[in-house]
Amino acid sequence: MQKPLVSVICLCYNHQAFVKRAIDSVLQQTYDNIELIVVDDASPDQSQKIILAASKADGFQTIFNEKNVGNCKSFNIGLTQSKGKYVIDLAADDVLLPTRIEIGVAQLEQKGETYGVHFCDANLIDKHGQTLGTHYKRDENGSLLENVPSGDIYVQLVEKYFICTPTMMMRRQVLEELNGYDEALRYEDFDFWVRSARNYKYAFSDEILVNKSMLGQSLSAVQHQKKNLHALSTAKVCEKILSMNKTDKENRALLKRVTYELKWALITENWEVSKKFIQIKNKISKLTARSVVEKTILRIKPPWFSLWKVILNLN
Repeated sequence: MQKPLVSVICLCYNHQAFVKRAIDSVLQQTYDNIELIVVDDASPDQSQKIILAASKADGFQTIFNEKNVGNCKSFNIGLTQSKGKYVIDLAADDVLLPTRIEIGVAQLEQKGETYGVHFCDANLIDKHGQTLGTHYKRDENGSLLENVPSGDIYVQLVEKYFICTPTMMMRRQVLEELNGYDEALRYEDFDFWVRSARNYKYAFSDEILVNKSMLGQSLSAVQHQKKNLHALSTAKVCEKILSMNKTDKENRALLKRVTYELKWALITENWEVSKKFIQIKNKISKLTARSVVEKTILRIKPPWFSLWKVILNLN
């Protein structure tokens, strides 16, 4: 019986120093039915030259965007050209460890079609490939020190971030039902998580199967930038969640998420986004003392971001 085909869509933008390493990590998997598609999003560096040379040597598919369109659209372009039963979204600065695909396929095949996503732990590495730690907390013997939710985790995903995005393997059926990533958003994971988890379960493996590069800015770092553009995408996803929620428990989870996101929108003087978060809160929560303070801050619009940064740097 032939093993299911797995499509790895490797997204590259200005990753000339790392893309060959990512490609090699796919080619060196213990699983042998893999389709590799490398999508370069109009990199101005030498990435395309490196990708082309590697593809001539190893025979994988390449897509070179004529202009930069962003991760969400680039992934969707690759998805339309792929055929795999399972799909991995691999950033060109990350690395799949040798058994990542084999273990993911085994888990999803065993659990069946009610499970749409498999995820695991990851090493966090620097630009030299040196390990800085792991995504989930572990003791000196490597045992997990936290409980990682799995199964029906919609509520947990609404409430907070806990999945390491590069570790995901997705069932193609899920992506097709969702029409891929939402190209109107600046980032994909939060939106994909909640939309997929509404109808599918998630399988977690307590194993480190991916190396995630800590090269760019993390979501938390972006979140702390003045008037950051990611916040608008987060607000749009929260509006989607409100329309998908079915229970009071789910609305309480959304309230916790929106309250957290609103705090940072106010701190970073992201006034229009703050207004959106307050509108969501008004639909799911009664007026509280905190709500009054939040609305007062939005009305006054204090220019306090620079002061907050100074205070933060002093601590």
